[in-house]
Amino acid sequence: MTVATAVDTATRSQGGLRIPVGIVGTGSHVPSRVVTNADLVETLDTTDAWIRSRTGIGERRWLEEGRTTSDMCVAAARQALENSGRTAADLDAVIVATFTYDQPLPSTALIVKEALGAGRAFPLDLSQAACAGGVYGMLTAAHLLQNDRIRNVLVIGAECLSRVTDPEDRSTRVFFGDAAGAVVMSRTEPGFGLLAWDLDAALSYAVEIPAGGASLPTSAETVAARGQYLKMDGRTVWTEATKRLPQSILATLDQVGLAPRDVDHYMLHQANLNIVNEAMDSLGVDRDRAQITVDRYGNTGAATVFTVLHQAVERGRIAPGELVVVSGIGAGFIWGTLCLRAG
Repeated sequence: MTVATAVDTATRSQGGLRIPVGIVGTGSHVPSRVVTNADLVETLDTTDAWIRSRTGIGERRWLEEGRTTSDMCVAAARQALENSGRTAADLDAVIVATFTYDQPLPSTALIVKEALGAGRAFPLDLSQAACAGGVYGMLTAAHLLQNDRIRNVLVIGAECLSRVTDPEDRSTRVFFGDAAGAVVMSRTEPGFGLLAWDLDAALSYAVEIPAGGASLPTSAETVAARGQYLKMDGRTVWTEATKRLPQSILATLDQVGLAPRDVDHYMLHQANLNIVNEAMDSLGVDRDRAQITVDRYGNTGAATVFTVLHQAVERGRIAPGELVVVSGIGAGFIWGTLCLRAG
């Protein structure tokens, strides 16, 4: 099954793509370590019932000691390459979207490229789009593929969020998990693909890691204040996500005269099951059109849209000609939507 990303005359006039390109292979990787709500209750002031009612999460995966984000990227990438019928030698670019990179330098995309043996690919890191990184990575790849010298682009979204959430903070610790997902994008047959997209952003510090950058370098004081960990205003996240996701989806569909009910499959960022359900209800679409992985994996940041897309492809859920919406929102806030027709 190919999820194509081509563009018709209408979108071309709106800054669309000249060459049709598509997703020709998907992959996903989750760590073997399962962390249940019961495990978290042992150290946090919370309950299984509270976690399930607020998040819809029953368990999540945390990366094993001694492994890191790039290891998950490589595993997901190899599966995507195998499913695409391409090899690492065929790749012209490797895009990695993550804010939990192995280390600030060198490039995580470069680490992945070298591990795969993608000798002629250039590495590109998208390091601060957070949970919207998967959407931004795919759209970036689609534009790179307009160059005649670029034929195959690997896009990976990955996070190791267990290592940036505070073990003492129930407001973040229960939400997040670790995973990686990947797609290989290449040229495809015309007549299918990216019908429209929408990207937008509005600056907010409601989700942040306050220490460790140029504004507040790491010090004994910042560590004592636990500034190296992710901070999140849950109420603001709920308000922004439940507003921005439906707005972005509607804006995308409006460009091509489609209604939410016309879309067969929704691949939404898995921030929280309640947010996914609220977005679907707001669109007036049956909830069962949205793929779900958050219940088993938690919020895996830039990986989430890839985990639901890979799940749908593996289960044979997407038929040729069906419409697929991919939409995500991340810290910043940064959000975006792609509407695609499957080939």
